[in-house]
Amino acid sequence: MDETPWSVKGIKEWLWVVANSDFCLFTAADTRSRAELSAILGTEYTGVLSSDDFSVYNGYPAFAQQKCLAHLRRHFKKLIILPGLHNQAIGETFVKLIDEAFRNYAQWFESLDSFSYNDWVNQFKSRLHSSLNQWIDKAGATAGHLLRSLRDKANQWWYFLDYPEVPPDNNQAQRSLRLAVTKRKVSGGSRSMERFQHTANLLTVVQTCRRQGRSVIDFFAQALLVGSLDYQSRPSLLPGY
Repeated sequence: MDETPWSVKGIKEWLWVVANSDFCLFTAADTRSRAELSAILGTEYTGVLSSDDFSVYNGYPAFAQQKCLAHLRRHFKKLIILPGLHNQAIGETFVKLIDEAFRNYAQWFESLDSFSYNDWVNQFKSRLHSSLNQWIDKAGATAGHLLRSLRDKANQWWYFLDYPEVPPDNNQAQRSLRLAVTKRKVSGGSRSMERFQHTANLLTVVQTCRRQGRSVIDFFAQALLVGSLDYQSRPSLLPGY
């Protein structure tokens, strides 16, 4: 899941997206709040929610969460060049660990060799724990905030280690938003909330058809040919239908 700002007559609104390999659902919303998240997913979610570390997602009652390691890596990269005691050493240590995690996940994804992957996971967890213990009491404010997040939300940052079928990043949602961001840059936004919701609906159709390997033009043609009253014959975007 992800969200991006959207201008409606000069007022900042928000475009949310929920995506997986089978569909993309875009929603036009007034805010970037927990209320919008709950309106889209419900008051609780029985699946695994992948997102960045934005505060709205923290504490949301999902079955499990996987926070995007690519976002975390960017924070540690910035830490390397940030003046401060031990910042460079801490940043380099954890960028190296995150890069190792991405490499080994990619190897598992290609080979599906769970034995080798699990052997690496056990070693990696031990080194990760040692690195946290080494630096957490020596870190300054910025580095300390990152390290405490890694410690306190370890089950969210590293969920994929035990369940590699869940990617360690939020790329599904971010890739889905690229078309929307391009449209926003070209058009400058929308002139009304109604038009904004129409844009969200069109993006839902376009990106879902792409995920399902379907022609967007064919989908619209079938929907128009069926007619407004023949609900049962309308084409569906629901996976499996």
